[in-house]
Amino acid sequence: MPRALITGITGQDGSYLAELLLEKGYDVYGLMRRSSVVTDQRIRHLLGKVELLDGDLHDQLSLIKVIRQARPDEVYNLGAQSFVPHSFAAPALTGEVTALGVTKILEAVRLADWPIRFYQASSSEMFGKVQEVPQTEKTPFYPRSPYGVAKVYGHWITVNYRESYGLFACSGILFNHESPRRGLEFAPRKIARGVARIKLGKQKELCLGNLDARRDWGYAGDYVCAMWLMLQQPEPDDYVVATGETHSVAEFAVLAFRRVGIENWRDYVVVDPALLRPAEVDLLIGNSAKAREKLGWRPDVTFEGLVDVMVDADLDFESQTPD
Repeated sequence: MPRALITGITGQDGSYLAELLLEKGYDVYGLMRRSSVVTDQRIRHLLGKVELLDGDLHDQLSLIKVIRQARPDEVYNLGAQSFVPHSFAAPALTGEVTALGVTKILEAVRLADWPIRFYQASSSEMFGKVQEVPQTEKTPFYPRSPYGVAKVYGHWITVNYRESYGLFACSGILFNHESPRRGLEFAPRKIARGVARIKLGKQKELCLGNLDARRDWGYAGDYVCAMWLMLQQPEPDDYVVATGETHSVAEFAVLAFRRVGIENWRDYVVVDPALLRPAEVDLLIGNSAKAREKLGWRPDVTFEGLVDVMVDADLDFESQTPD
């Protein structure tokens, strides 16, 4: 039975990936930083099916111990400080976890005395001020946030370990992917929840930042399949994972309000200057031709379907939850 270790297992992607690997017959281990705050909401239904191990991407020794405990065939490094606006407020912390944390987990993998296949969660935020449209694996990086800069480091250190030590190490350059499990601080989930609460009379307005920012949005459940496929190939490589469509924040809001029967969406949306980034990423759209050809990967959920499932989930939750 194959064994996999997931850092960031309590996050959106980690929970979907854990479900996928369990369905495929894996023994699944998750790295979890000890905390006095409950953080297992997304994987509570998997407790007893996955084994959680104490460790921290800040701490090299703990990562070596976790690798020895789990003895994984595959390691998926999804752990990061992943909220882009917060990276401006905490740039050093973002660098320590999202950048240097990659080096530390790679070192733990390198020091193992058995072969391990490694996946690094790279990001479309690395493209930042895009140098070409659409973006491919060969598009130059121009990050526009401390998060994007940290992800560039994590991406290139993964390439370096692959070329220097012969590790089977892949990076998935994933474009924005959402789900009902997305954190409330992220714009798509903020929109879905806000619309649900407005429909139910629990909230009067929805505060957003740049309505014109355009993103290539997909469904997280589809994207974790691409992660797994990368580690099943005969040779390691890097892949863009995207839908090939771009939509604005305003478009997301329009469809979300329309899902609950509200057409006059502008009456409820307030642009808050405090939510604007110091340096904005205006347009992201990915070309995933390589992943489609070599991995056989295709996204199943459309943009409209993604908005619908997110709004429906929050509407169901809010209708059953006292305010």
